[in-house]
Amino acid sequence: MSELPVLVIGDKTVSSWSLRPWLALRQADIAFEERLLWLHRPAFRSEVARYSPSGRVPVLLHDGAVVWESLAILEYINETWLQGRGWLAERAARAHARAIAGEMHSGFAALRRELTLNLRRHGAPLDPGHDAAQDIRRIVAIWEDARARFGAGGPFLFGAFGCADAMYAPVALRFLVYGIALPPVAQAYVDAILALPAIGEWRAAAALETD
Repeated sequence: MSELPVLVIGDKTVSSWSLRPWLALRQADIAFEERLLWLHRPAFRSEVARYSPSGRVPVLLHDGAVVWESLAILEYINETWLQGRGWLAERAARAHARAIAGEMHSGFAALRRELTLNLRRHGAPLDPGHDAAQDIRRIVAIWEDARARFGAGGPFLFGAFGCADAMYAPVALRFLVYGIALPPVAQAYVDAILALPAIGEWRAAAALETD
């Protein structure tokens, strides 16, 4: 019998990378054990070294496998529990989903720098700098294109929730806490992400964190 997977994550207030596989597991109703490590405590480095060869979170532990990178964890979830549904059955849609997920994974440095995820942030909306504004425009274009081409079956990028949505969910939270004004299609997508019960659970837990 397969053992219960263990997902090691960082603080829910700030760990956007941790949210991605956590949300994918929750959305698929996969039982797992959560182990939270406080990113800014001195003991973090020694604690995370027990689980992750990269010294970072998230990391998934399951049946002897150690998967320590968000996109690889999503692939593992897709292959182990979703029978491929996380990346779609149709070839062109699947390739498109993987392409935009890869772009999120490796790009948007200015967005990450200026709109660092912090679910405790309050205050006036942010006026992004030039590079971050370019990143925002590109993300909006990605969302609008996916919704127009593949989104007829539901409110997410490819209709039903999938791995690409897990990759972009932290961006939706960034746009929320920084008060970024969005055109209608992008705002509707953010609203769909925010309406997920799992996102509500994550935000509620973040509100209780004291670090």
